Amino acid sequence: MTKYPESPREAARRFTPELTELVNSPLYSDVWTDGRLSPRDRSIATLAALTVLYRPDELPAHLRRGVDNGLTHAEISALITHVAFYGGFPAAISASMIAADTLLDDEGECSADGPADG
Repeated sequence: MTKYPESPREAARRFTPELTELVNSPLYSDVWTDGRLSPRDRSIATLAALTVLYRPDELPAHLRRGVDNGLTHAEISALITHVAFYGGFPAAISASMIAADTLLDDEGECSADGPADG
């Protein structure tokens, strides 16, 4: 299983502290708290974008955030399958592998940190 950092932005802080601060503010302090979209809806949009743009270093942290924001593993699976038709199958297959590494335990079962389905 590939090891991804809990927070890529914190991992990058050592080399680019200014960049990390720009992510913290305005992205997390303003954009993610804008009430026009729920955190759950923001997670759906973010996971879709990270999947089709093939951003494997960012995907694990946002998969965990998506579960924290109420997405089920079944919904994340459906999202990845859906965006495969718009962003490409190779990116979706890669996202599926990352999701399995991030959200499933070694036996392929849902990990304790998130629900399997709705």
